[in-house]
Amino acid sequence: MATRNLNASGKKRPSGKKRGVEARGALWLARHPGFLATPAAVTTSVIELGPVTTGGIAAGILASGLVWCRTDPDSYHRYAAPRLRAVRRRWTRYHGYAWRRNLDACDLTVQDRRTGGWHVPRVVKVSSPSPSIDVIQVKICRGQSVRTFQDQQEALASALGADVLAIEKTKPRLITITAVYGNPFDTIVPAVEIPDEPDEVDLSAIELGDTERGQAWTEPILGHHWLVHGATGSGKGGLLWNPLRAMGPMIREGLVRIWMVDPKGGMETEQGRPLFYRYATSADPDKALEEDGEVIDEVDAMLALIIEFRDAMKHRQEVLRAKGLRKVEVSRETPLEVLMIDELAMLTALGGRQVTMQVNKLLGEILTQGRAAGFSVAAYVQEPTKDIVPVRDLFTIRICLRTTSASYVEMVLGENARLRGALADEIPVTEDYAGIGYRVAEKTRTPIRVRAGLVTDDDITELVRTCTPTHEDPQDGPDGVVVPFAA
Repeated sequence: MATRNLNASGKKRPSGKKRGVEARGALWLARHPGFLATPAAVTTSVIELGPVTTGGIAAGILASGLVWCRTDPDSYHRYAAPRLRAVRRRWTRYHGYAWRRNLDACDLTVQDRRTGGWHVPRVVKVSSPSPSIDVIQVKICRGQSVRTFQDQQEALASALGADVLAIEKTKPRLITITAVYGNPFDTIVPAVEIPDEPDEVDLSAIELGDTERGQAWTEPILGHHWLVHGATGSGKGGLLWNPLRAMGPMIREGLVRIWMVDPKGGMETEQGRPLFYRYATSADPDKALEEDGEVIDEVDAMLALIIEFRDAMKHRQEVLRAKGLRKVEVSRETPLEVLMIDELAMLTALGGRQVTMQVNKLLGEILTQGRAAGFSVAAYVQEPTKDIVPVRDLFTIRICLRTTSASYVEMVLGENARLRGALADEIPVTEDYAGIGYRVAEKTRTPIRVRAGLVTDDDITELVRTCTPTHEDPQDGPDGVVVPFAA
């Protein structure tokens, strides 16, 4: 008779009886110790210190939080706001009757055939890295799988009121649901303003647009390299022209020099050609680089420009080494040199075997050695795979706009970026969402939703009119950086 209570693996079958309410309550309190600790601490404080002192302490904590929020909003939104937001949303959106009702409506609860009771997938953890993104870890019931939830993904998104939902398996019986609510960029973000003077430009905080918190989105360019990924029509142009507008006065004064490589034929960059110190494109032979009066093949011209950039870096390194300096100071004699490549894949994958090998080798050399010398790279690409961008891990700043594949998100932003909320593959393919993407905070590694400013033809015309360099380049000399053209 005893064997009748054993299953096929020899383990004892569950009796089918529910735990007592006392046991379930004790387990719940063990999982949520704050519900005991907080009342106990308040009660102890009232008994030991008195109600007035306890109220004063509570008011002081609240006042300190308000002062922190007002005086240093960056650190407040980095550390305190996500935690407070996660606690509030856990108990209002993903707990109790509201959570069970939403799962019931989507057939995601399970009935125990022995007891007739209903089991509800339990929320283990909620994080809210940004005002519009929730990341929910859920322990699913027996008999469920990640596919069970994925089949009801659209229905669950509707029940939760989310615009976009992503569901992925984290470990056995544990899934992660990433919910995106609304579009924080309800209006188009305009192009960044052109500063009046070079002193107003901060190369450690180049403005590109807005963050979803309504703050200015800035990125460092001095000592950094940028990799910008986005599908066709995602708004990469905003991340090409806004940096130029933000650095405009320094370009005009020769403190920043732009080396532009446009393998797409110049459709995007030709209008700004007067701004560029060096320029190469695949438009047609008469716009290729020349050396000694002889036209160079368009692909060779783009390769030659990158070689010249590398050689200028080597020369700068020799100058710094001779002076005993480890890091460059930006000046007319030693300007910040920025190499911009608009569609890297045209050179690293579609330019022929020899060109591909040379470009990848040159980029690897520049990306590993150029930062201290004042040589930066900004590359734009539609497909960020290792075949296309084998040196992508050498880029220090990576931005992911709308993409066509979920796998591209982690290729650009790093492992588990999508699980943490960077749903770049779910951004709608409409003009209303152009320029919207994600970047990852350096300290917390949490995705931040951003939107680049929309740059129009008139904005580019203004930039060219006000910031075209008018000075003569420094002559070659012991302190100079200009080197002869290298073909």
